[in-house]
Amino acid sequence: MSSKDFSKESDQEIELVSRSQVKREAEELQKLGGRITELRLDQQAKVPMSERLAEACAEMARITSNGAKKRQLQYIGKLMRTENADAIRIAIDQFDSASAAHNQKFHSLEQLRERLITEDKSALSEVMDKFEHCDMQHLRSLIRNAQKERKENKPPANFRKIFQYLRDLDES
Repeated sequence: MSSKDFSKESDQEIELVSRSQVKREAEELQKLGGRITELRLDQQAKVPMSERLAEACAEMARITSNGAKKRQLQYIGKLMRTENADAIRIAIDQFDSASAAHNQKFHSLEQLRERLITEDKSALSEVMDKFEHCDMQHLRSLIRNAQKERKENKPPANFRKIFQYLRDLDES
């Protein structure tokens, strides 16, 4: 096969994608870009994206006019064409409370909290391994207070604080 035949074959493969398919893919990227703009700023910082896209998303928060928002979203969609959409989608799913990845992460933190309160020593070492910047004295204090609350049938304030602390450690 000559190089001329090869170029014809690759041109035919490119033509097989219809214009409507290209439009659907562009709309999908625009929606994904819109999901980025809906995240909090600290969450946006954790999404793997270029500096230009990050600036465009930050600009979206300052825009108040609906027409301007639509144009900005189209611009974000254009910038998304050069980004790694799969990596961005995975990062956004970590923050989207409706996604399975987000739910799995929270369930694992809840199970870890429960293991900590039921005096499972392996759970404490797991926290030490997983979160090296963990304040163990603070965590042990929360655990003791949560165990005391549970014995005395008090409202689970420290129970919730343990989860919040674990979540903060996981996000940082």
